[in-house]
Amino acid sequence: MPRVNPIDSDYFKDERPDDKFSVIGKTVQRSDALGHVTGRTEFFEDRTFPDLAHVKIHRSAHHHARINSVDVSEALRVPGVLRVITHRDVPSNWYMVLRLIGIEPNDEPVLAEDRVLYKGEPIVAVVADSEAAALEGAARVKVDYTVLPAVLDVEAALAPDAPVIKQAGTNYFVYEGHHARRLRFGDVEQGFAQADRIFEWRYSSAPIEHAPTETTGCVVVPQSSGRLLIHSNTQAAFFTLDNTALILDRPFTDLQVKGGTVGGGFGGKVDVMVEPLACIAATLTNRPVKFVYTREEEMQVSSPRAAERIYIKDGVMNDGRIVARKVMLYVDSGAYSRHSPYGTTKACAHLPGPYTIPNVYADCHCVYTNRTPSSAMRGFGVTIADFALESQMDRIARALEMDPLQFRLKNAYRDGDLKAHRKVAEGTALIEVIQRAAALVGHELPEEYQAMSSRGAGA
Repeated sequence: MPRVNPIDSDYFKDERPDDKFSVIGKTVQRSDALGHVTGRTEFFEDRTFPDLAHVKIHRSAHHHARINSVDVSEALRVPGVLRVITHRDVPSNWYMVLRLIGIEPNDEPVLAEDRVLYKGEPIVAVVADSEAAALEGAARVKVDYTVLPAVLDVEAALAPDAPVIKQAGTNYFVYEGHHARRLRFGDVEQGFAQADRIFEWRYSSAPIEHAPTETTGCVVVPQSSGRLLIHSNTQAAFFTLDNTALILDRPFTDLQVKGGTVGGGFGGKVDVMVEPLACIAATLTNRPVKFVYTREEEMQVSSPRAAERIYIKDGVMNDGRIVARKVMLYVDSGAYSRHSPYGTTKACAHLPGPYTIPNVYADCHCVYTNRTPSSAMRGFGVTIADFALESQMDRIARALEMDPLQFRLKNAYRDGDLKAHRKVAEGTALIEVIQRAAALVGHELPEEYQAMSSRGAGA
């Protein structure tokens, strides 16, 4: 079938050739719908195994503290407790999930060693015959702490007098030797100088929990061959397999991951949090082991969408042309990196939005604080940036007493425009989408805006 060019005028006509498609424009039943509504869909917890053991975690009571000592003697006295696991039992305790794509350093321990960097950080894993015994054993672990100052704000974390919480020596991820992922295009100060109006506002978001119906978990079953079979609700089976093997210091071929139906993920089940410890427990006990978060754990210690703080400063001409945009972005990675360095890069790559602006300056910081580590969630890096950018566009349009769609059309990028990160735009279609949206809601555009095209400034 020939490719449809989205900026062809026919593409936006009401008359669609639906008869040529079997899915587009049709109501199609999902392949898994029947299983869901009849209760026949199988999740990882539906698999049962004889002699199943359970893992539960003793977690940090403080946002930031030095660990002076850990006493597990009372935990071992709980009837049904089989083993306790500390960082000494983890073959390669320090890891970073993004090392698979070359992002370093390994900055997070599977189990805390001499300090904790966020409230809820795992310190000791308890393996027991029953979930109740594992919970009781975890509750009886005693940790002696020296509480340290906590940094809970992204800008405070970057202040010269802020306590440094990371082993690497900075409270920010280092991008090729720089304090932030940077974007430089044109001369932003010159653009501000020539602008008729300057607009500057701050935008912020809070962490957002995925709140899946099914909490994070897995069951690991030792095989007679010596391999480990992992039944997991991970969203990324090979990502989980590779990271787990690296932590266990075992060949990838020693592990087999069986995924399946995920009872809600949205990016929240890609961090490889339960499989390594369940594998260690299964190896030490030679029994099937289940490790699944409680609802409280899912809400407190699973990775949320990162909180972000964004400052946007725009230089605008009286006719509505944006001639300069400066963005200072602070992404709260929490205590460890996980996926946030990548998300911050995505945010920077999205700037300055779908607009052609001749002068652009951005510093996008991935900041470490003593909060729960953040990670992936549906379009992470772009979603909050879009909220800020489009809010900025609306506020400027109101201040200029311009129609907000006309303001966007005036600044929209077109095919052939050079974007701020020096890639030529193609297949843009923003102008046509705005035109079509305006028509659908009865928002009348002047003829000059209706005549605009994404095929180039002169089209």
